[in-house]
Amino acid sequence: MKITFLLHNAYAIGGTVRSTLNLAAALALRHDVEVVSVLRTEERPLLGVSGRVRLVPLVDERPGAASYDGDHELMSRPSAVVPPTEVLAHRYTALTDERLRAFLDTTDADVVVATRPALVVTLAGHGSVGSRRPPGASRASGPTRRGPLLIGQEHLSYDNHVPGVREAQNAAIGRLDAFVTVSARDAADHRLHLAGLRTRITNIANAAPRPRAEPSDLRVPLVVAAGRLFPVKRYDLLVEAFAKVVAERPEWRLRIYGKGPERANLCALIDTLGLNDHVFLMGPSATLETEWPKASVAVVSSEWESLGMTILEAMHAGVPVVATDCPHGPGEILTDGTDGLLVTPNDPNALATGLLRLIDDPELRRRVGTTGRTTVQRYAPRVIATEYEQLIADLQEARAAATVKLRRLLRRTRGWLPSRADQDPGTPEPPTAGAKGGAAKGGAAKPGAAKPSAVESAAENAAPKPLRPKAGCRVGGRGEVRVSVTGSGLSGAVLTLVLRRRHAVDDEVRVPLRQDTPGDAESPWTATLHHDERDLAEDRWDLHVERDVDGARRRLRAGPVEQRGLLTAEFPDRSPVAWWIPYTTKDGYLALRAFHRTAHAEVTALPVGDDSIAVEGVLHGAALGEGATLVGVARGEGVADLEAPVRRTGERRATGRPGFHARLTSLPDPAGPDKVIWDLFLRPSPDAEPIRLGRLFDDIVDRKDTDKYPAVTMPTPGGAAPQARFFFTVTNDLAVAVS
Repeated sequence: MKITFLLHNAYAIGGTVRSTLNLAAALALRHDVEVVSVLRTEERPLLGVSGRVRLVPLVDERPGAASYDGDHELMSRPSAVVPPTEVLAHRYTALTDERLRAFLDTTDADVVVATRPALVVTLAGHGSVGSRRPPGASRASGPTRRGPLLIGQEHLSYDNHVPGVREAQNAAIGRLDAFVTVSARDAADHRLHLAGLRTRITNIANAAPRPRAEPSDLRVPLVVAAGRLFPVKRYDLLVEAFAKVVAERPEWRLRIYGKGPERANLCALIDTLGLNDHVFLMGPSATLETEWPKASVAVVSSEWESLGMTILEAMHAGVPVVATDCPHGPGEILTDGTDGLLVTPNDPNALATGLLRLIDDPELRRRVGTTGRTTVQRYAPRVIATEYEQLIADLQEARAAATVKLRRLLRRTRGWLPSRADQDPGTPEPPTAGAKGGAAKGGAAKPGAAKPSAVESAAENAAPKPLRPKAGCRVGGRGEVRVSVTGSGLSGAVLTLVLRRRHAVDDEVRVPLRQDTPGDAESPWTATLHHDERDLAEDRWDLHVERDVDGARRRLRAGPVEQRGLLTAEFPDRSPVAWWIPYTTKDGYLALRAFHRTAHAEVTALPVGDDSIAVEGVLHGAALGEGATLVGVARGEGVADLEAPVRRTGERRATGRPGFHARLTSLPDPAGPDKVIWDLFLRPSPDAEPIRLGRLFDDIVDRKDTDKYPAVTMPTPGGAAPQARFFFTVTNDLAVAVS
C-alpha cells in the first residue's frame, strides 16, 4: 500500500513535523511511504527522515539553490485555496496551489493524509484526487482506478482555530473519508459539532519513538520545558512559578527550548524577576532526545495541549513530568501521582508546588520517572502505525461494501454485470516483488540489463567502498569523550579518527579507531579522548575518519551527541585547565569545542542591582591571594582602566574550592564613541597575570544567545550615566558593554 503525507515544511522543527516523520518511518516498515513537503527551506530535514521514506518537496525557498522558486511569478500571488486567516496563509501562494494541484492530479497513492488545515482544505477541495488512469493511457488501455482514501489530521483542537479556519476545515471534513484527532476528547468535540457527517471522526495519538540516548539519571538540578514560545504555552506562568522554586532551591535551573514571538516578553520577565542565572531560553533544538536526559524534572505549563509530544519524549527519557491538567492531552496521558503530576492550569502557585514536590523528593522522582517509561510504550510507533493500518483497512472495507451494494442495485434494476476488472476498485493491486521504493529508492535492475562478469564482480569487491561515516558520542564522568562510528558506513581494516583544528588546518590529532567486534561489518568502531592523554588547543575541532589503505578521509556526520556527563563531570582542578564540549554543527557534522587555558575564572553568577553589577565565581588552575582585583580591559585599547576589589567567599559545594565576589558600582568614562566594551579578567594577586573570566564548565557551546542580563544605569567620573550590561563573547568569556 502506498501512503502519502502532506506536510507544510518537512525541513523545519515542530511538533507536527516530528510526529508526522515518526509515523511515516513506522509505516514505511511495511508500506511504500512518501512525505510531500509543500516548502523546502533547508538542504536536509533538520529532524531527519528515515531512509525508507521518500521525501518530495514542491516549492524550494532556498536562495541560491538550483531549484529556487522564490523568483517565480506565481510566488507573488496569494493562494486561492488556503483560508486567509490560517496562521501560515502568507506562506501559501498561487505557486503552492499549482504544485499541490499537479501532485494531487497524478498521485498513485492509496491513501493521502493532510496534516494541517491549509492542506486539509486543499485536499478536500481538489475534487477527484489521483489519476483516473495512468498518465498517457487511453480509454482502451483498461478500467480507471478509484481515487485514494483521503484522511485529515488535527494537530491542534476544535476550539483552537480562528473562525475563518474553523469554518473552512469543518466544510472540508465532510469531503474526507476520515478525520483523525490526537486526543479522545477532541474527537468527541468534533463529532458533537459536526453531527450528521458521514466522515469517520476518530482519535489516534502521535507516535513517540524510543530515543537512542541513555535515560536520565535524575542527578542534575535542572528542569526542562520545550515547545513554541507562544502565549498558549504559558511560559510566563512557568517563569513566575520558577521564581518561587528558586526562593527555596536556588541551585536549580530551568531551560526552555523553542522559538517564537514570546521570546522578548519572556526575556523581560526574567530580567524583572532577577532570574538571569536560573532561567535560560535555549532556542530551538533538533535533538531534544539528548536534551531530556539532562533534566531531572520536565514541565508543561500550557493552557491547552492537543496531546503533548514533549510529555511523551520526557517520559521516554525517564524524566518525571509536571503538567497542567489542561484540555486535552496531559490528562489523557498522565495518571496523577503515578506516572506524572497534574496541577491546576493558569496557577503559578500550583505549578511551583508540583515542581517542588518532585525537586524535594528524589525517590518520588525516580518512581514516577520509571513508571512513565512503562506508560509511554502505549505510544510506540509500531502501536500507532497499527492503529492507522486498522483505520485504513476499515475505510477500504466500507468502500468495498458500498461498491458491492451498488453492483447489486444495478443488477436488480438494469441487469448490469461488472467486468472482472471492476470487481473491487477500492483495493490496491499487490506490489510486485522488488517494487517497493521504486527507482527513487534504488529498486531492482532494469529488465534485460547485462549482468557483470566474474572479473568485474571481483574487481568491484576488491575496491574499497565509499566512506559514509556517522558517529554518536557520549561524555563520561571525567569529561572524556567516547566517539562511536557506525560500522555500516565504513570499510577497511585500519581506520583512524582525525581531529582537525578549524582555524589551523595543519594542526591535527590522530586517534586509532578500534572495532568493538572485529570482523563484524555492522559493529561500531570506537575511540575515547581522555584529558590526561592529550591536549587540544583552544578552538573548534572537526572530526573525520581516515582509511589507511588509500588515505580516504571523510567528515563525520553526527548521530546522538550525549553531553549529559558534562553536567556532573569532575571540575578540572589542575593547570592547564581543559574542557571539551562535543556538539552537532549547523550542517549536521560532529565537532568538538575545546577550551585550554593555563588558569580560568569560572563565572557562577552575575547579580544585578539597581545601580551596580557583580561577578561571582571560582578560580581554577591558580590560587586566589590577597589583593585580588577584577580588571576590565578596554576593547581595542589594550589598557586596563577598570578595577574593583575581589573578596574571597565560602567554599563552593560543587567544586570544593573557595569562591570570589566583585562588585562594580561605577565605570570609567569611555575615551570615545567606539570604546564601549570592557573584557573582564581576574588578577589573583597584585603581581600576577590577569586570568580570563568566563563560563565554560557545562554543555553549552555558545552562550551569546542563552545567557542574557539586563542593563543597569551606572555613573562615570565625568558625570555620565550610561547603561551597562554583562554579556558573553563568542569564546564564552565575560565582558561589559556600555550604551
